[in-house]
Amino acid sequence: MIKEQLKLENQLCFPVYAASRLITRIYQPYLDEIGITYPQYLVLLVLWENDEVTVNEISRKLILNTNTTTPLLKRLEVQGLVTRRRSGEDERKVVIALTAKGKKLQSKAADIPGKLSQGLTSGSMSVNELVDLKGKLLKIIDYLSEKSG
Repeated sequence: MIKEQLKLENQLCFPVYAASRLITRIYQPYLDEIGITYPQYLVLLVLWENDEVTVNEISRKLILNTNTTTPLLKRLEVQGLVTRRRSGEDERKVVIALTAKGKKLQSKAADIPGKLSQGLTSGSMSVNELVDLKGKLLKIIDYLSEKSG
């Protein structure tokens, strides 16, 4: 007999994982139109908010290891969307900056979040429920980040 705490239906992690995968799947056709993957999109979101940031800063914001972030940045550089250069202040730091092409892509991506939230709000959730859910997820992320720190 399986213990209650080991049933899939009793896990918090599974619905979060499933929702993440399904959200990524919904985003992908929109991202395919502009030629990027979901992880690349996340990197670009960071850069569209604050251009010219270090690899470490991008990794911190996305809660990724730098050895995961670096290949993403290299692919974005090959696509001509970002540049990588050593910091003039600290040679150990690599600064990532948007190219003109990377900046231009922002306008093409601007309607993607609205398309996703429109689909969710036309379904079973209100805007207020989505905002509340996001707040709760951020609390979980903060807690887990402290524990894994």
